[in-house]
Formats: sequence, structure tokens, C-alpha cells
Amino acid sequence: MKPGQTGFWAKIAFLFLIRSGRATAALSVMVVTAVAALIFLSALAVGVEDAMLRNTVGLFSGHIIAYNLPDGISPEELSIKGVQAVLKRRYFPGVLSGGAIAQPMTLCGITPDRESTVTALEKKISEGRYPSPGRQEILISRDIADTFSARIGDTLRFSHQPTDSGLDFIVSGIYQTGLPALDRGIAFSALDRIPAEGVSWSAAVFLRDGARTDTILNIYRQRFPETVHFESWEQQMPDLRQLIDLEAVSMVVVIVLVFGVVAIGIACSFVIFIIRNMREYGIMKAMGVTSAEMSLLIVIKVVLMNLAACAVGLLAGVLAVLAVTWVGGIDITAFTTHNRYFSVSGVLYPRLTAFSLWAPPAVSLLFSMIAAVWPAALVARRRAADILRLV
Repeated sequence: MKPGQTGFWAKIAFLFLIRSGRATAALSVMVVTAVAALIFLSALAVGVEDAMLRNTVGLFSGHIIAYNLPDGISPEELSIKGVQAVLKRRYFPGVLSGGAIAQPMTLCGITPDRESTVTALEKKISEGRYPSPGRQEILISRDIADTFSARIGDTLRFSHQPTDSGLDFIVSGIYQTGLPALDRGIAFSALDRIPAEGVSWSAAVFLRDGARTDTILNIYRQRFPETVHFESWEQQMPDLRQLIDLEAVSMVVVIVLVFGVVAIGIACSFVIFIIRNMREYGIMKAMGVTSAEMSLLIVIKVVLMNLAACAVGLLAGVLAVLAVTWVGGIDITAFTTHNRYFSVSGVLYPRLTAFSLWAPPAVSLLFSMIAAVWPAALVARRRAADILRLV
């Protein structure tokens, strides 16, 4: 094949497709539908991952937890690029008692105003409110309240050491998250109401959308002493990390399977299309067109059709994602009432990523080229005389 002939055959392939407008449109609809649907589904899968992560780390823990921070380090020093908020907390293991009942408990000192602004724990307060700064108040879970038969306004005593006389706290609120780690072992009080002399503090670090956890961790570990320990949400919740990875793998499998079926449909349709126009291919061969050129023509036809269909499908998929986001997402709260990964909100917002945007068109193009092999081989293997004898 001489240099520059590819452009000539691309023009011929384009004219073939235009002339067979209805057949081209019918084949293109399959690709357009598949690309648009899979772009939307991929973006929705990312939205599900975002929702699970947002619901889990946004409830209380944050994306990164720092332990054993000395008083010489301020929260502002942790506020680097990519960090949205840093919450200061102190944890005190001890015993919570009321009447004749006593239970091991961790008292967490918090800054209520900052907590209510950054975390979603306040949404889980079913009765009462956060403890107020300057007041000896405590926020307990529904499980703890039931254990002590406590109500708003009742007094409970917390002892940090068995020999301590303890501190009396008035119940200001009762919360329920559905997460055992929070509901069964932690109570909250204002940070300024807990003796903290010489006690290290902890930080909950919340990241901005798109910030990489490992990048922030590397900066922290280089900047702060080795005595400060950092843990990411992946270390805290390996089950959620595996669930997100499993969903990503499942989406790849779905994309490959869908376009595998579409490719078979395209190949079969092109074979029928070629058989119907076999006389034209026979005449072209009789005029001296080589088998390689015939094969190139068919491959170019399939690729051109696929590229045009992918462009339309990509536009349709993006518009569908934007439309769903614009109307406020997809609310699946009715189906997630008992799912701890959707404990705050069941609203999904599809989000486009490089993978969700380009993987469906790329796989479609790959499978379209594979689909072109069968019809190309069908024409290339037959001699002009045999083709003309058949028609």
C-alpha cells in the first residue's frame, strides 16, 4: 500500500457509511447507548464510593487521625494544602457511673462549635444537644442512656482513675449513629471542662475533595516527630477500602462484558451488511483492489462509525451525570436505613473521573477493532471471481 492511501480509503469508508445511512444509524445506536449508559454507571459507582466515604469519615473520625500530639503542636500546623479542617480532641479512658451501675467508657473532649460545623455527628443527636463550652455537660449514646436509664438533665459521674473522686456531668444530649465503636464506648464533653495538664491530644483531619490521603500522610510524617502516630481511614476501616476496590473491579468487569456483547453485535451486523453488498466488493477486487486494502476499508468503516458514536455517547453520558447532579442527586435513603456506610445521608451524586469518562469509549474502540476482524477476513479471503459468481 502506497503512503497516503489511508486517507483515500478513509474517505471511501466515510462515503460508504453515509450511503448506508439507516444501517449505520442502527449500528451506532448500540454503541451510543452502551457508552452513555456505562459513563453514567461508572460516574454513579464513583458517587457511591464518595457517599460511603463521606458518610463514614464525615460522621466523626475524619480521613486521618493523629495520636499523641504534644501541646506544643497547634491544629493550625496540621492545616496544610489539601486539608479542609482539623479538630482537636482529647481521649480519657475511665469509668462512667450512675447509681449502682458502672461501665468502662472513653470520654472524648471536643470543641462543640467546630464539631457541629465539620462533622455530621450533630445530625445523629436524637434528644438534646451538644455539651456547651464552660458547662459540666456530657453527650451520651442511646445505648449508654438505656444502660443507666438516663434522661436529659440527669447526672452521671466519670472517673479517669479508680482512685479519683470523679467529675459529675449533666446529660445534655443523646445520640445514636448505628456504629458500635461510637455507640457503645464513647461519651463527649466540652474540651475546656476536662483537666488536660500534661495530656497529649488527638486530631481528626478532614481532607478536601480530590486530596490524596497518602500524600498528606507523607508530609505529616516528615514534618512531625516520630512519637506522633498517624492513621488513615484505610487503616482504620480496611473493610471499607476493600468494598470500594471491589466495586471498582466490578465496574471494569461490567464495561468489558457490555462491550463484548456490543462487539459481537457489530461484527454480526457488518457481516450481514457486507454479504448484502458483496457484489460491490467483488467489483472492487476485480478492479485491482488488494485484500489488504479491502480489509483496511472495512476496519476504517468500523472505527469511523465507532468514533462518531462514542463522541455522541460521551456527550449524552456527561449530560446525564450533570442533570442528575443538578436536580440534587439520587436519594436511596429508603434502601440504606440499616447500612452503616450510609448512616448520615443516602443521597448519591455521580462524579466524573478520568476512568469513568474515558474507559467506556476506549474499550468500545478496542472491541470495535476486534469486531472488524471477522468481516474483513470474510472479504479478504474470497477471490473476485468467486464473489461475482455468488451474486
